[in-house]
Amino acid sequence: MKTSGDPITRLDGPAKTTGAARYAGDQALPGQLHAVLVPSTIPAGRVTGIDARAALATPGVVRVLTASDMTRVHPDLDKITCPPLATRFLPMQGDQVLYEGQPVAIVLAERLEPAEAAAAAIRVCYQRDAFTPPETAPAEPPDPAKGDYSKSSAVTFQKGDAAAAIAAAPVRLAARYTQPSRHANPMEPSAILAAWEGDRLTVYDAVQHLPAVQGALAAVFGLGADKVRVVSPHTGGGFGAKAFIWPHEILTAMAARVVGRPVKLALSRQHMHAMVGPQPQMTHDLELGARPDGRLAGLTHATANITSVTDDYVEFGAIPSRAFYACDNITTDHRVRRGHVTLPTFMRSPWDGPGSWALGSAMDELARRLGVDPLDLRLANHADTDPESGQPWSSKKLREAYEEGARRFGWRERPRGGTRDGHWRIGCGMADCSQGQARFHSTARVRLAAEGAAVVESSFCDIGTGPATVFAQVAAEALGLDPRQVTVRSGDTDLPYSGPTYGSGTTLSTGAAVQRAAERVRGRLAALAGWAPEETTMREGRITRANESRTIQEVLGAAGLPELSSDGAFDLPGGAPVDMGEAGAPARTFGAIFVEVGVDPELGLLRLRRAVGAYSAGRILNPRTARSQMIGGIIWGWGMAAMEASHYEPKLGRWLSKDLAGVAIPVNADIPPEIEVAFVEEFDARSGPLGAKGIGELGATGVAAAVANAVYDAIGIRVRDLPITPDKLLAA
Repeated sequence: MKTSGDPITRLDGPAKTTGAARYAGDQALPGQLHAVLVPSTIPAGRVTGIDARAALATPGVVRVLTASDMTRVHPDLDKITCPPLATRFLPMQGDQVLYEGQPVAIVLAERLEPAEAAAAAIRVCYQRDAFTPPETAPAEPPDPAKGDYSKSSAVTFQKGDAAAAIAAAPVRLAARYTQPSRHANPMEPSAILAAWEGDRLTVYDAVQHLPAVQGALAAVFGLGADKVRVVSPHTGGGFGAKAFIWPHEILTAMAARVVGRPVKLALSRQHMHAMVGPQPQMTHDLELGARPDGRLAGLTHATANITSVTDDYVEFGAIPSRAFYACDNITTDHRVRRGHVTLPTFMRSPWDGPGSWALGSAMDELARRLGVDPLDLRLANHADTDPESGQPWSSKKLREAYEEGARRFGWRERPRGGTRDGHWRIGCGMADCSQGQARFHSTARVRLAAEGAAVVESSFCDIGTGPATVFAQVAAEALGLDPRQVTVRSGDTDLPYSGPTYGSGTTLSTGAAVQRAAERVRGRLAALAGWAPEETTMREGRITRANESRTIQEVLGAAGLPELSSDGAFDLPGGAPVDMGEAGAPARTFGAIFVEVGVDPELGLLRLRRAVGAYSAGRILNPRTARSQMIGGIIWGWGMAAMEASHYEPKLGRWLSKDLAGVAIPVNADIPPEIEVAFVEEFDARSGPLGAKGIGELGATGVAAAVANAVYDAIGIRVRDLPITPDKLLAA
């Protein structure tokens, strides 16, 4: 019997490979209209007129909505914070335009094709205003009034006197590292179908947290949350782009209310760039001071990221510098550059992904100056406790991960940098991987039927990471069933509340709720049999005590019950909805990534040859799905390192390329089969009862730094500006 810890295949695999899984864009309702957004062509100004005559004359077009047609938001929306609202600026509530691509009208038609043709036929007149390219705007402190990201405790941090310690250190390094904006491109673009029945709203949405959408839409229309239902049985990738509530979701629900018919909106790739924010372009300024033995004496890390003129999104990229390494003197600071651009947002992996790029590169440069191995430098600065708080980690086996990764890669035996393989120069690099661990209040229900089948119910999102399989394993372990005897229902706010599917917190949080619900069912079954729960075991549809054994059907039949049902919850201290490390022991996942690259210095080509990642990430509930997650993260990191960039055109005030024809992302030909993933054995009881942590983002950290470090090893060129494209290698 396979339960938690076994590498079983995905239980939802058949539905997804046969097309039976229904995503938001697959949903349809009788009488629905298709919506297409009309985007602004200017980055700043006002709409002075809209000519929709040609659009309305298109056969099949039912309505063209402008700002004057739209419902005005209810004052209750002021009670919703950012996040979970992505931005407080809602288009089509007036005539103001604050970024290119902002919706200024909505075309509604019986079919998608005439809606698209009509949207192209609409003519919009503008009053153009001067605009600010965000990358050239001055770096300023975040404004707490512009978003809940701007908590002072996170924006700045000081421990000791970093400046003095660095000035007195015998070995010093100061460098600037940059990374461009990057848009997430999930396989499923954002889509939503909204329908009203009286004062009740139902939406089928591509999201990462259903209750957040429910609460925000209820606030928009001044409704109770029980009047809004959000359904999302499957989400085709999120990566943070679907984490929060974006304007298109609100506008679609408004449009459906205005016309009194269901309205379906599926964003094109181009509209995704306009409506859903990117990970922001940012700069990192680092200074390190070290003693001759390599131990850090002082560290400063200051970042600046672009944001919109309406809200402050802060990418806390300096967080790793107060978490990765032991140091008595640390200063970090975060600033923003405001401009006329779509508000940025989370992307796998927020904060630690950008921060590990800069810090991991700087540590490699410091190792070169000290003349020590980059791995030995990290071992010398291993943080046995949290450098920020001084508290012990909830668990940490990074030393074991270093050892295992180095052994599998052959790090200690690697060839000298610059070894040739034909026209390729070979280099090796490594970096630390780490991700902060989020925990969310979550609930679940488990129902056990007399015939020995169970059902798990919770509103968590399936974004392709395999939670339904893992939760079936968790329930099966507690109930003595095969996971294939467990059905998992999710993606509906009518089900028990689940926390978000981001922050690498789903398995830890909702999984714990499932475990507790299943254990309560087991306890109730034992009580019905007249036995103490601690005396019993369950296996293959039977409950057993000593030499006595009964089937589930016998116990429930004697009680006259068709099934048993219990709820379970994962609660945080003080009833908080979320813990980002403030409550309890500091919690992180850790690891190390080792890569080998080939560089053709004459053509500027860069190729990944092999990679080994070794991780300390708590209990691994399903090694098969976990390995897939980590490989996906490493590939994601390669894209960040060598390919991906969304460029803002400063003269036109718009994203230069808005589809995959102009933005390179990794494909099969870019990724070698030699990617190896290993986990050290670990159980983190302080993070949660499952002993598990989240891994969805961990694999994406550290990779960019390891690649840049390997490039230096290969050809002696230090690239500090991502991505590492041929032009940079040739110019150097």
